[in-house]
Amino acid sequence: MLPPNRKQLGLIKAGLSLLALVPLARLIWLGMQDDLGANPIEFIERSTGTWALAILLITLSFTPLRLLTGTAWPVQLRRMAGLFMFFYACLHITTYVWLDHWFDWQEIAKDIVKHPYVLVGFTAFVLSVPLALTSSNAMIKRLRQHWKSLHRLVYLVAIFAVLHFWWLVKKDITEPMLYAMVLAALLSIRLIFSLRKRKGQGV
Repeated sequence: MLPPNRKQLGLIKAGLSLLALVPLARLIWLGMQDDLGANPIEFIERSTGTWALAILLITLSFTPLRLLTGTAWPVQLRRMAGLFMFFYACLHITTYVWLDHWFDWQEIAKDIVKHPYVLVGFTAFVLSVPLALTSSNAMIKRLRQHWKSLHRLVYLVAIFAVLHFWWLVKKDITEPMLYAMVLAALLSIRLIFSLRKRKGQGV
């Protein structure tokens, strides 16, 4: 199968961008219909957080897909996916800071210290900020070899994000466990191919 040309790739990106905005459109629609459940703020927090994590795992899947299938062109969608992940993460933390705590920084600080899931979630967001800020071609050229090292932080972001979800859920851990298994599989594929490459190079 031939890779898409520039025009086709542009159409794919446009279609995926619209698809990535569906969760936000759904929240807006449910809000207009007053159908966000008994606790609307919690509903918005859970929804935006879940989509941020799901898109993060999709972002991390492009390289394993290339390694397993040899299909390289989907990697060109990785930056766009990563920015949508950051977009939903921003919505998630904005809901927490604004709607849940009304910018009460003292109360937020207490919550971070008191609840480990808040701490790891906040850490994941903070680590994702430099990744979003350095995602442009100009920053890639400016940072050169340091860019790749910086963007390895995405693995920590993913681990902390999964831990955040896992520790947040008090009883049924089925869903966070599925995310953890997907992340473990994606990281394992990368590790296996990395070890094979080193072995082939005699390192």
